[in-house]
Amino acid sequence: MTAPAFALAADDAPLPVRRSRAERQAIVLDTAERLFATRSSRSVGMDELVRETGLGKMTVYRLFKSKDDLVGAYLARKAATVLGFIDAELIRLQGDPRAALLSVVDAVERDVTRTGFRGCPFTNVSSEYDDPQHPARSAAADYKFELHARLERLAEQAVPGAGEDLAAQVHLIIDGMYLSGGLLGPDGPAAHGRQLAERLIDAAIAAS
Repeated sequence: MTAPAFALAADDAPLPVRRSRAERQAIVLDTAERLFATRSSRSVGMDELVRETGLGKMTVYRLFKSKDDLVGAYLARKAATVLGFIDAELIRLQGDPRAALLSVVDAVERDVTRTGFRGCPFTNVSSEYDDPQHPARSAAADYKFELHARLERLAEQAVPGAGEDLAAQVHLIIDGMYLSGGLLGPDGPAAHGRQLAERLIDAAIAAS
């Protein structure tokens, strides 16, 4: 029996798409970010996430052993992105710690005022889990520690001997902008964060 006219010859059959491990990880994490941003990490089940990725279930579980591991990896990747941006700004503004400190606050202000902002993802996601050893809590704490270390290094350059206090104050302003912006919107108290940071930094520099 001859094959139907529309049948593909063996050589014409479409080849399966081959993706590297890094590409598959990016697909899963991009999907998780999209779903977590509009809802919460707890409300997104692994079955739904697998369907949204278009990858096989075993493929996803080979990349991330559990939902907890995936949530931790999601925050760790976001932390690397944010800290990478800050580090680039610090290099660009090297020699001007005041401007570098304010550039971090400016970035927070842009984030708080963007369309669809729902609060700090590190706070939002980590607050869904009680266990301090949960990957999400660990990733969020690591991010906060690394952010504070950068703020403290810059603050110490701006006001030698008093950098620890200034860094803590700027960090509190950043956290307050995220919290207020997420609950009350960008026109609430968060709108005054940048101005307050500038006043604190300038007052500390003047006092030194």
